Amino acid sequence: MTGTIIITGANGSVAIPAVKHLLEKYPDYTAVLTVRNTDDSDSNTKKLRETIASFPNAKTSIRQLDLANLNAVHEFAGTIAAEIADKKLPPLASIVCNAYYWNLARDPEFTADGVETTIQVNHISHAALVLRLLGSFGPEGGRIVLFTSDGHFPGKNGLEKYPPGIPDDLDSLLKASPDADKLGRGFNRYANSKLAILMWGFALNRYLEKNEELRKITAIIIDPGNLADSRALRTNTPKFLQYVQRFALQPLRPILRYADPTLRTTTEAGVDVIDLATNKAYPGERGYLKQLKREPSSPDSLNEDKQQKLWAKSAEWAKITKENTVLADSI
Repeated sequence: MTGTIIITGANGSVAIPAVKHLLEKYPDYTAVLTVRNTDDSDSNTKKLRETIASFPNAKTSIRQLDLANLNAVHEFAGTIAAEIADKKLPPLASIVCNAYYWNLARDPEFTADGVETTIQVNHISHAALVLRLLGSFGPEGGRIVLFTSDGHFPGKNGLEKYPPGIPDDLDSLLKASPDADKLGRGFNRYANSKLAILMWGFALNRYLEKNEELRKITAIIIDPGNLADSRALRTNTPKFLQYVQRFALQPLRPILRYADPTLRTTTEAGVDVIDLATNKAYPGERGYLKQLKREPSSPDSLNEDKQQKLWAKSAEWAKITKENTVLADSI
């Protein structure tokens, strides 16, 4: 199977080695790589462009997409759908929802839509992108790759101070107030977004399976592991986390891995992501993976009633209607 693979946050720590693996091992695919800033003044975008340059025959394009602006997401989805309809791009084979945001060092931040940035970038905008573009997959189907983390599971992540959970008032997920505990509250917002992604992914799979035309599209929600070399630990984080990464996690990773098998590199995670996106790993299967292993997700994540309520609210937040998604019977 070939086609177009969209990767959001394509200049990120996992995405750049993922793109390299895609172009090396699966050169027949067309890659649409989205970033906030397409200019080489962004050192990460420059590195992405240098990675692509090593593959002169690669079918790639770098596109601007700001997930903190929902109108931009809808406009981008419309552009991609039109290019596929006009045969300027092959039908979709995968959407890799890699882009993320967290803020562990400052007061909460909000998007142009007035929504707390973590939940919009990590979940809402990706939900909009996926639901707008389901009709642009080919008849062979394809794969949605969503990203969760061990933060979704209470007690599993060392940065957790407040257990993750989906509140009864779902709209409260879109709000946040300043708090003296910036690290604890910031990580809680991040963990809640990763729980929301997982629960929404479970609901997405149920609707895809019920739809005769879409059932060949499968969603995998992956926890890629604790990534010792990720830029995430140096972005919007307190200094002590940056020091832990520099002086402990990176130099001692081979030793620390004996105690924590989930500790790995972004390159390892990037390979997994592309093998999932191309359906080489777990072909035709769906659901949650911890790295590339089947393990149970948190008990809360399996609550189908909450999944369904979150599904409906996510469509509302993402401005998805019966008119702009082929999964109209779910809206």
